[in-house]
Amino acid sequence: MPPVLPDFSNSVKLKYVKLGYQYLVNHIITLTLIPIMAGIFIEPRTVYLVDYACFKPPVTCRVPFATFMEHSRLNLKDNPKSVEFQMRMLERSGLGEETCLPPAIHYIPPKPTMEAARDEAELVIFSAMDSLFKKTGLKPRDIDILIVNCSLFSPTPSLSAMVINKYKLRSNIKSFNLSGMGCSAGIISIDLARDLLQVHPNSNAVVVSTEIITPNYYQGKERAMLLPNCLFRMGGAAILLSNRRSENKRAKYRLVHVVRTHKGGDSKAYRCVYEEEDQEGKVGISLSKDLMAIAGEALKSNITTIGPLVLPASEQLLFLLTLIGRKIFNPKWKPYIPDFKQAFEHFCIHAGGRAVIDELQKNLQLSSEHVEASRMTLHRFGNTSSSSLWYELSYIEAKGRMKKGDRVWQIAFGSGFKCNSAVWKCNKSIKTPTDGPWEDCIDRYPVHIPEIVKL
Repeated sequence: MPPVLPDFSNSVKLKYVKLGYQYLVNHIITLTLIPIMAGIFIEPRTVYLVDYACFKPPVTCRVPFATFMEHSRLNLKDNPKSVEFQMRMLERSGLGEETCLPPAIHYIPPKPTMEAARDEAELVIFSAMDSLFKKTGLKPRDIDILIVNCSLFSPTPSLSAMVINKYKLRSNIKSFNLSGMGCSAGIISIDLARDLLQVHPNSNAVVVSTEIITPNYYQGKERAMLLPNCLFRMGGAAILLSNRRSENKRAKYRLVHVVRTHKGGDSKAYRCVYEEEDQEGKVGISLSKDLMAIAGEALKSNITTIGPLVLPASEQLLFLLTLIGRKIFNPKWKPYIPDFKQAFEHFCIHAGGRAVIDELQKNLQLSSEHVEASRMTLHRFGNTSSSSLWYELSYIEAKGRMKKGDRVWQIAFGSGFKCNSAVWKCNKSIKTPTDGPWEDCIDRYPVHIPEIVKL
């Protein structure tokens, strides 16, 4: 026989149920107002960036231009035009001779197996995590929230589960694994961590941002898919965020704003960075010719939102007056571009490629020093996807330029298409670090990067 539900009327005294409902009706206004008033008067919790660590690839993974082109000629020996295209792209890429690719890509032909991809993930993520533990004194049991973002490699179990297993994290940890969100996923992870830290008091959150190259190295001949091979390189970062007041004194930064813009409602924007198969069935990431124009529109929307939050009143007034003038008097008036240099001392622009940095420098009217961290990160490490912002921040610190009260603007672009911004305020003057990804080369930078490096 099927189980029979118990007779609740015999087990519960209905008069108490009636009393409960009566209390609810009598105090409905009070009970409704309590959460509203709490939302008005309770200040959001401050989110501190205690410290962070960037993965530094071993020298055995280094890919000089000559090595890259030799592999390209051997792998594409039946398609010399594709080899020539990659050479032209590399010459103009802004990358240097010390960028790194994972071991599986050094084989001829490459061996992008699942095992090799896991090996790369473990090398990058565990190295960054170990460095973070060493720098902060954080114990694995002290992590309350874990967020891992990796766009193109999403195994089962997840990368966040891999971290939990490695460090034997607590069973009640709140873990998240973000995939498919492109190079701007690092800021999305920061935004998610911020929201979680608002509802979980006295907590530590660790964010891991990386991109695993091994399974995504394109071996076909479509030009739109070959371009990422020339730009993307190994990299990753681990970031410790906290809402504990005790971290105020030692934390490096305080999170001020996160602004996210998504242009996915437009089909061109949605498909401008698109993973698909070529005519031979080989999977790759196709980059559209419209990419820079779409990125410009996304940036315009993002800075329109972030401007009122960060710009001084004088800049906002000039922008408003120009806007009114164009509407009423002459639509051909040149639009006023706010001077974001009055809002920020430092800019970390996603090192997605030389063209990306050039466009933002031009549109935001930035000096060479403002984009120095982005250009040097692209030169030394290549496009490390969502983690590039942290190599740039590390560069500014390694140069001894970060002072208490300085404001930092991180800007990232990603597939979808997205433009995301994070604003940080330096919590204390930061001593020039003696470790980190720039420790053995910071004295050589900045370097001159020619328009074309003849190979």
